Amino acid sequence: MLKTIRRLLAVIFFIGITALFLDFSGTVQPLFGWMAKLQFLPSVLALSIVPIIIVVGITLLFGRIYCSAICPLGVYQDIVAWIGKQKPFRSNKKAKLANKYSYSAPMTKLRLAVLILFAALMIIPGFNAIAIIIAPYSAYGRMASTILQPAYIAINNLLADWAAANDSFAFYQVEPHNNPTILIVIAAVSAIILAILAFRNGRTYCNTICPVGTVLGYVAKFSYFKIQVDNDACMHCGLCAKNCKAACIHIEKGQPAVIDYTRCVSCGDCIPVCSKQAIKHAPLKKAAAQATEPTADSGISRRNFLAITGTALAATAVKAQEKVTDGGYAAIADKEIPQRKTPITPPGSLSAKNLQQHCTACQLCISNCPNGVLRPSTDLDHFMQPEVQYEKGYCRPECTRCSDICPAGAIRPISLDPATAEADDLPSWAAKQTIQIGHAVWISKNCLPAAEGIPCGNCARHCPVEAIQMVPMDKDIKMDAEGRCTDQDGNPVDRNTVTFIPAVNTEKCIGCGACENLCPVRPFSAIYVEGHEVHRDI
Repeated sequence: MLKTIRRLLAVIFFIGITALFLDFSGTVQPLFGWMAKLQFLPSVLALSIVPIIIVVGITLLFGRIYCSAICPLGVYQDIVAWIGKQKPFRSNKKAKLANKYSYSAPMTKLRLAVLILFAALMIIPGFNAIAIIIAPYSAYGRMASTILQPAYIAINNLLADWAAANDSFAFYQVEPHNNPTILIVIAAVSAIILAILAFRNGRTYCNTICPVGTVLGYVAKFSYFKIQVDNDACMHCGLCAKNCKAACIHIEKGQPAVIDYTRCVSCGDCIPVCSKQAIKHAPLKKAAAQATEPTADSGISRRNFLAITGTALAATAVKAQEKVTDGGYAAIADKEIPQRKTPITPPGSLSAKNLQQHCTACQLCISNCPNGVLRPSTDLDHFMQPEVQYEKGYCRPECTRCSDICPAGAIRPISLDPATAEADDLPSWAAKQTIQIGHAVWISKNCLPAAEGIPCGNCARHCPVEAIQMVPMDKDIKMDAEGRCTDQDGNPVDRNTVTFIPAVNTEKCIGCGACENLCPVRPFSAIYVEGHEVHRDI
């Protein structure tokens, strides 16, 4: 029953979280968005108390069910491990249940060293990008968004072509995200290495490298329900150890069975293979505790582990130093990205520093952005974290997708306007239409009216907050509120003879990028958005 329930939960969470990274229509987030917010490391970074309590509570009750059913990277490894157990890959084809797993001694010092190093790298400016490479949820997110989503979009576009040929609107064309090569390489290498480790040895990554697995592993030592062996009924055949992908069951003739609960993921694979029903998942009896606790030297006391883990988790949440970066990435042939002195971060991220502090670069916001304005940064300080660019679209004031879906608190929940923000019990600043993430800057030498005398006004027509007005280029010509022009003496002037140029009201501009994106000038727009390191409420 444990194995069946665990597999059912794993299928539900794996499909739901994968769908979140594949979705480009916004239909999946309301259904499965809560699954992303339940991931442990993003919850710690967001200081989301309820998800943390849920995960720790489940672990204290049932063991590392989180690692075997909720974590998508854990399920990915289980899928690969399951493939490795199938008949063509078995080490012993004649034995129905035999495979290549065997007990291995715990690598306690390595696990704790990785955990401490991970926490340290998360708070050292410029090095958090190294740490988030091994973060489990984020690693899977990068794999799904850079490998699976492009294939998913390609299939959708083929169906869209077919639908268009048959006068159907069931599908529509979607432009795939232009991911940087380094991100694709990191995702592909991660997927291959994890697949090899899982295929050969099951949960090697989870029990040696994964910082979340280390933390929850030591929490699981105190769980109420545990996998335990009845040594009176056990025949010491070793089938349970051969089917343990966590390599945590030690069976030796004449000796009580030993289970390392810091590595056991409560998958239940060992239970059905025991013909004597000597293994069960039940409350651990005090009398049996001596026989089932690991006999190998763990290298750390409970008190020391709690001190190390508490320090590591606290350090992970410490803010990192911000740094100004240049523009970004993903310039296209007909429109190039301006060199911004300050990067633009999404509405709800509060500041570049807050984004750097909390973001795990899982790519969920990027893969779900319907406007195509979020890009993975290639700057070391913000490596793989989202930054806003407007060469393919602009941040529409009616869209809050990234803030709705971010599980790590890097992009805080926001609403559309002050009225709905108040109704949703959000702070006053959390209204997208009043959040200033940057301001527009006009470049006269690029502007068609100013440089060539060609009438335009595209930026003013499309500004959603009316922060841009077209004013006479000639300062001697005055224009009233109704658009009538007069000369210095008050005489009427024909508007058709006046050259109008854009004037930006930086107090009203929210930095949405509509002006930059819709400016017809190529390769560089005549107006672009300069980011704000700290967002303002206007």
